[in-house]
Amino acid sequence: MKIDKKAVLEALEKITVPGEGQNMVESGAVTNIQIFGDEVEVDISIKNPSLQARKKTEVEILKIIHREVYEKAKIKINIKVDAPTKPKVNEIKGKPIPGIQNIIAVASGKGGVGKSTVTANLAVTLSKMGFKVGLLDADIYGPSMPIMFDVAHEKPLAITVNGKSKMKPVENYGVKLLSIGFFTQPNQAVIWRGPMASKALNQMIFDAHWGELDFMLLDLPPGTGDIHLSIMQSMPVTGAVVVSTPQEVALADAKKGVAMFQQDSINVPVLGIVENMAYFTPAELPENKYYIFGREGAKNLAQDLDVPFLGEIPLVQSIREAGDVGRPAALQTATPVEQAFEELTKNVVQELVHRNKSLPPTEAIKITTMAGCAAVKGKKV
Repeated sequence: MKIDKKAVLEALEKITVPGEGQNMVESGAVTNIQIFGDEVEVDISIKNPSLQARKKTEVEILKIIHREVYEKAKIKINIKVDAPTKPKVNEIKGKPIPGIQNIIAVASGKGGVGKSTVTANLAVTLSKMGFKVGLLDADIYGPSMPIMFDVAHEKPLAITVNGKSKMKPVENYGVKLLSIGFFTQPNQAVIWRGPMASKALNQMIFDAHWGELDFMLLDLPPGTGDIHLSIMQSMPVTGAVVVSTPQEVALADAKKGVAMFQQDSINVPVLGIVENMAYFTPAELPENKYYIFGREGAKNLAQDLDVPFLGEIPLVQSIREAGDVGRPAALQTATPVEQAFEELTKNVVQELVHRNKSLPPTEAIKITTMAGCAAVKGKKV
């Protein structure tokens, strides 16, 4: 028997597309029908990706053609799922911290590039600009912020807030600070496994009374590991800053740091890359620049990765000395170092303003599989 194509279309008009409320022909779900004698081949496109929807559609097509057109028809059904792609919308679904407007993670692909130094000076420069700033030293295994802020012998106090006991961050230079270094002895090694370290971080984040902050800076440990995932699962990070030196070895790891934040399962906007130790300038020859670790490597990396370049910090002896004595170098006045950190901070704030205008709030990620551990390719101001 020769089957009529029009009869097949009329039969399919009696079937409703799953989840759409329109019949298959009217909705455009029927993309093609071919007739070969008593054989019918139907191409269907549906938007519901569930197996149940596909099976229901297939069964209904078989029944309706056999009943309405020809009971012995040989029917082949090709179902394509055309699920609409959802835009990357990062709504805050985790635990936002009351009173904290912006959370900036400062990371590096490898150790020794001056990430903590950059974080400390970024914090005090923001404070000098009039912002309310907090700093969480999330480098569990190498906490250095208590030394850099000259508060190594301080201890956070316990205060009662709304009937609950909270930690009061230590404060210096206008920056509120918490670090695991406050709870360990200077010569004590922290040898905790990941879950223990993550629990300690959560306590410093949520069991502390940070008050009203325009910026919370997170000094992350080097690399791309468990602590990073714990932080981004615990709180909605507004954006990330990656620190590198111009050296090729450091750039290779900085690239991985950027890729970590850009991974689909994390999706934290990268505010930009900072080039630390960009050049050496001796105090007696302030106009001279010696590119010990290479020249403009991080700047070129930022261009290659299409992320902002936030600025370069020189390799100056006074920056190291200032960190060692607990008074960040950005507090020096009328110096090239102060100018460099002010330029960096202005660029970070500018990128943050742009990010807050153009993107929705970041979600505190939920990693329920090993996907987050996979190798990676490749105040409102």
